[in-house]
Amino acid sequence: MKIFCPQCAAANAPDSQFCAQCGAQLLPELEKTVSMPGPVDIAEEEQLDLERLSLEGPLLVVVKGIGVGQTFSLKEKDVLIGRDPGNDIFLDDITVSRRHAQIKRHGDQLHIVDVGSLNGTYLNRERVDRGRLTHRDEIQIGRFKMIFVGKSGGEDT
Repeated sequence: MKIFCPQCAAANAPDSQFCAQCGAQLLPELEKTVSMPGPVDIAEEEQLDLERLSLEGPLLVVVKGIGVGQTFSLKEKDVLIGRDPGNDIFLDDITVSRRHAQIKRHGDQLHIVDVGSLNGTYLNRERVDRGRLTHRDEIQIGRFKMIFVGKSGGEDT
């Protein structure tokens, strides 16, 4: 059963909290972030052609959560990640804080930085406040799992 947006009438997946079309909140009673234990075991990851994707890198690829297979470019600037539709990477799940994490550039390196989230940010299954990203690193934010894909040519980022 789909949920229809009260603002734009777009059909959304039944577990959506925000409209995929306009970003409006679908279920106002779910205003707060829900706490969860972490990291969670995630099985049956989508098979990725990391070599092909590394030609387009650096980027994040969603392998678990809403939008499996979706890629996010990290080439241009620092990237905010969270449940608020105004973030650069919008993760529509109540286990994700409104402003959860940020990918920050430091020279030619990228770092994941938790920005005070309730459920934490996990890098390779360890909770971190900050961590340097290298090719094939696993990032977990709420129920979402993403793989960091660095540039081809042996560079980390």
